[in-house]
This record gives sequence, C-alpha cells and structure tokens, in this order.
Amino acid sequence: MEKLRRFLIIIGPGMLTAATGVGAGDLATGSFAGSLLGTAILWAVIVGALLKYTVTEGIARWQLATGTTLLEGLTIHFGRGAAWLFLPYLLLFTYFIGTAMMSACGVTLHAMIPLFDDAADGKIFFGILSSIVGLALVYRGGYQLFEKTMRICIGAMFVTVMITAALLWPGTDIVLRGIFIPTIPDFHGNGLIWTIALIGGVGGTITVLSYGYWIREEGRAGGGNIPVCRIDLAVGYSMTALFGLAMVIIGSTITIQGDGATLLVNLSKQLGTKLGPAGEWLFLIGAFGTVFSSLLGVWQSIPYIFADTWLLASQSRSHTAARGASFRIGLDTSLYRRYMIAIAFVPMLGLFTSFQEMQKFYAVVGAYFFPFLAMALLLLNCRAKWVGEQYKYGMPAIIGLIATIALFIWAATHNIST
Repeated sequence: MEKLRRFLIIIGPGMLTAATGVGAGDLATGSFAGSLLGTAILWAVIVGALLKYTVTEGIARWQLATGTTLLEGLTIHFGRGAAWLFLPYLLLFTYFIGTAMMSACGVTLHAMIPLFDDAADGKIFFGILSSIVGLALVYRGGYQLFEKTMRICIGAMFVTVMITAALLWPGTDIVLRGIFIPTIPDFHGNGLIWTIALIGGVGGTITVLSYGYWIREEGRAGGGNIPVCRIDLAVGYSMTALFGLAMVIIGSTITIQGDGATLLVNLSKQLGTKLGPAGEWLFLIGAFGTVFSSLLGVWQSIPYIFADTWLLASQSRSHTAARGASFRIGLDTSLYRRYMIAIAFVPMLGLFTSFQEMQKFYAVVGAYFFPFLAMALLLLNCRAKWVGEQYKYGMPAIIGLIATIALFIWAATHNIST
C-alpha cells in the first residue's frame, strides 16, 4: 500500500499535465479522424504523445538542472524582451482557452441535464456554472484539493472512455495494424491533413509549461529528480495516448456529424443507438470528466504562468538572475489570485459567440506556440555551459524537437490558410 501511495505521488504532476492537455478538442479530433480515416491512423496518436513527451521532458530537464523555470531561463539569458513578447500571446490564449473550456463543459452538461429548450442557453448557463465551481475548487482548496479533484475526473474520463472503446472493439488485429503499420488513407485528398491534426491534437499546447510549476508544488528540485520526472511523464503521456487511441477506435465504428462541442453530443447519441442509454450516459460521464478536468487544470495553472511572466517582465535582469530557485509562486500571491479570478470570468463573454469559431482561434494560437517552445528548449538545453554537461540534449531529443518544430509550423500555416 505504501509503495502504491509513493507511486501515485510520483506520477501526480504528469497525470495533471495529461488531464489538462486532453480536452474537448482532443475528443472531437480523435473521434472525427477515426470516423473519416478509420483505425489506420492509430499510429499518429503514438507519434503525437511522443512529441509532447519530448517537449515536456525538456521543460523539466531545464528546471531541475538549473533551478529556474523555462521562462526564467529565457529572461536571464535573452533579457526581459522575451517575457514582454510572450505576455500578449498569453493574454490572448487565456481568453480563447477560457471560453473553450466553459463552452465544452456547458454543452456536455446540457446533454446530460437538458433543462433548456435552446442548447445555446444551456451552454451559457452550465458553462458559467462550471467556471464558478472550478474557481471555487482551485481558489479555496489550494493545490492539494485540486490534485484530489483531478484524480476523480481523470478516473471518470479514463475508465468510461476505455470501456466504451472496449465495447466497440473492432478487432485486435485491426488495432495492432493501425498502430504498427503507418498508413495515411486518402479521404477526398484530406487524409494527410487529418493525420497531422491528430498528431498535433494529442495533449496540450501552452499548458505543458504548467508541469514545471506542479513539480515545484511537489517539492522536486535538483537534477537527480530528472529520472523521476521521466517516469512521471511516461505514465501521463501513455494515458494520453491510450485515451487518443480509444477516441479514434470509437470514432471508427460510427458516422459522426457536427463540429466542436456539438460533435460530442451527436457522438453520445450515436453511441446510444449502438450501446443503449447506458452506453450514451457512460460516454457523457467520461466526456464531462475530460472537459472539467481540463478546465480545472487551466484555471489552476495558467495564473502560475502569468504571474511568473509578469514578474519577469517587470523586474531587472540582475534581479531575475539572482532569485533563482528560491522564487516560488503560491496561492498567497495576490497576482496569482487576481489572474485566477480573471480567467474564470472574463472569457464568459465568449460564451455568447460561436463555439466552433472559438475552438478555431484557440487551435491557431496553440499551434503557433509549440514551435517557439521547441526552439527555446533547443537553445537552452543544448548548451552545457547553461544546463550542465550531463544534462544537455543528446541527438534523439534534438531530432524529436526538430520534428516537433516542423510539424507545428506546418499545422499553424495550414490553420491560417483554411
């Protein structure tokens, strides 16, 4: 029992990162790609999880080797301009992701509890309610209550979606072929586009930065904890991959119509015709666990990133370099609390606009972030003078980050062009 408790502590931050990164977009992209292309593109889920693992491991590597967050490292070595450039992007991302999280929770709860004749009214009411409940949990309960609540949501998300996939299992040989034999079916010339979208849609974007703050909350410091973080992240992104595989399998068995959050409601109805009312409710419970855990993760972690960025931008370079590992943002920081309140209320304005449009803007903004993050990691972790000879990147990590840069530049360019 003691060993299990210690293992759960080790994998805590990785599970939080996985749960925060998996949201309504992942549900929609995985199921829609499966519906259009079938199980042949299951391998793309594995590739996406590996890329996200490589990036998040780089964030942990830098922080544990140097005692500074990635944002601190960029500011120390490249000046406050790095923080000032990142700040407007973060504000824009906050608005779009905040609205997307509220909308996803709103439509899922409306599907479960249809109190309103108009689905738009249900989305607004339940979206606002979800935001306020999420704020109360992370504002008053602190990190410990947040982590416990996330475990419940993760359990509901993972178990119900995996059971649904098992009930719709297309055959072990078909699944294994899709995982180990990479192919891209041609769907009216859009097979490659949907495959790339699936690779990019596994896990989060800017939210991966949260991992550094969560391992601080767990008291991890020093390069000796890098192997612990690798185990942690391997478990977290393995669960992310399994979730993505399950959504592709579910999507491959039914015909889906709709976009964004509407797709989730239609998907649950389609499952109801195959599995009965119990199957529909099973999936909706998992869907709500998915989107609400993502909302909680965003509400709790994005204020960390904002508080760190604002302080770095407003302080002198010498002050920034001097504070090092002693700097710790906590719930007693008024800047952190104010931004947490802002993210829970300001994006409510977006509930009165199209969820599909908000999801599109959120996807575009997120796609632009990842190549810059990968470039930053290459600049910082490839220099033994900064990170230490034993912790600098080897060739496998460098190749993985270059592939990440190429993938997300392509994805961002495609999103803009369409």
